Amino acid sequence: MYNKIIPSRRISAVLFMLFCTIFISACNKKLDIDSTHLVNESNNWKSLADARSALLGSYGLLRAALADNNAHWLYGDVRMGDFKATSRLDLKAITENNLNAPYPVVKSLSNWRKFYAVINSCTVFIDRAGEILKNDKQYTEENYKVDVAQMKALRAFTYFYMVRIWGDIPLITASTDGNFTARPKVAAEIVLQFATNELLSIVNNLPYRYGAIENGFNQQNYYGKVAPYWDGILFNRISAYSILAHIAAWQGKYLDAVAYSKFVMTNFGLSGGVYTTTTNLTKVDGLFYGNNAAQLVGFPFNYNTTEMSAIGHMEDLALAAPIIAKAVPQIKMPDDVIASIFNEPNDLRFRFDPLTGLPVSDYFSGYGTSNTVFSKIKCIRNASTDGSLAIYSSALIFTRIEEITLLYAESLAAIGSMDDATDALDIVRNNRGIGLYKGTNAGLVDAIFAERRRELMGEGWRWYDLVRYNKLKNNDARFLELIKKGGIYWPIDEEVLSTNAKITQNEYWR
Repeated sequence: MYNKIIPSRRISAVLFMLFCTIFISACNKKLDIDSTHLVNESNNWKSLADARSALLGSYGLLRAALADNNAHWLYGDVRMGDFKATSRLDLKAITENNLNAPYPVVKSLSNWRKFYAVINSCTVFIDRAGEILKNDKQYTEENYKVDVAQMKALRAFTYFYMVRIWGDIPLITASTDGNFTARPKVAAEIVLQFATNELLSIVNNLPYRYGAIENGFNQQNYYGKVAPYWDGILFNRISAYSILAHIAAWQGKYLDAVAYSKFVMTNFGLSGGVYTTTTNLTKVDGLFYGNNAAQLVGFPFNYNTTEMSAIGHMEDLALAAPIIAKAVPQIKMPDDVIASIFNEPNDLRFRFDPLTGLPVSDYFSGYGTSNTVFSKIKCIRNASTDGSLAIYSSALIFTRIEEITLLYAESLAAIGSMDDATDALDIVRNNRGIGLYKGTNAGLVDAIFAERRRELMGEGWRWYDLVRYNKLKNNDARFLELIKKGGIYWPIDEEVLSTNAKITQNEYWR
């Protein structure tokens, strides 16, 4: 049974499931990658099929890196966040920012090699896809430009993701065919500037929607498929501007973040994106199920194309009985914390019925019992409600329009445009039933981050929001000291340090 296997956390089992995730992704109908094809093979740059295989293989590598050991959620939701570990000491160490703790999962999360595998894969594609253009007439100039643009966007996103975790990191811009030569670390700001420049250089080469006709592009039959087949799978123009907005916000360049996020809010409909209802946010077959255009940057695990897996999902960490056959979740949110977060009446996500005093929520199950379960995300197999076999098909969503709207509000507040910031905040508040913000301008930043805390719970944002919030507010001496000393970053795994004499451990963790 699922609940007997997963809690053991044997390293061999984790590695096996990671391999299965990559292998299944490689063979499914969407990715359709021959497992014998590697992007660095000299004979792999001949045909249109080779381009498709290498392109989607790079996406698959990043998805595997983010899902490995539930990394995306441990980095973003568990570290010093609202969730608490129920029994696992490695998760408890992460909640307490004890990132030197000698646990295999913590060690794995400190190793950046899987992310550099993504960067190398993208870079090899960028360097070599031109060979296909010469060898196969079916591979058009437009197809080539779109594909290279995606790989540059994916590489830029990977660098941004790594900088948030480790700060200064090596910057590799030439293909190494899998050979990770010794490179020194480069200042985080230089890496982020490289990522920004890359995105700006290719953003106009990306369509708003794949498999559709639009001005300047004829992507009606992109690799033999039409929209909405590719929605939520490939990086499009809206994805690129969303990433640009986040890079700028992380750097504190909020004027730029306003411009980029406003572009997304103005144009996201061209990619098929929509605001998500609360019902659709929590349904078993809603926003998180499969792939869809509301996932502005996402990595799906489609059940129908056999991409589902047991590890690499928020459900693996948070679900338990009565939803699945597991007695206790690995992480949970204390009831008092939940009540303090959802502290406004009429919230469609979580509220107390004024007549009965009982909780009303699809975000949580069993509130008020000894086993409150975070159940916002619960995509079991083919949107099943039978949890006897807990295999998950939920997408890893990096950003959606609600998140970008709140980032827009944050950025406007940071530059002093309080009325516009309030209007942006109210879009999300109204959609979740809590009405207009009626507080003061002095409390607006707090209100925006409080709304991010509610809306984006379980989506990998809490830790990074804490960093940006404390930089903006500048009034928490303990957290500011953590920022100043580099304690907001992860240590670098000893395996990485031992194979690269040109880098040293992050200072805070020495």
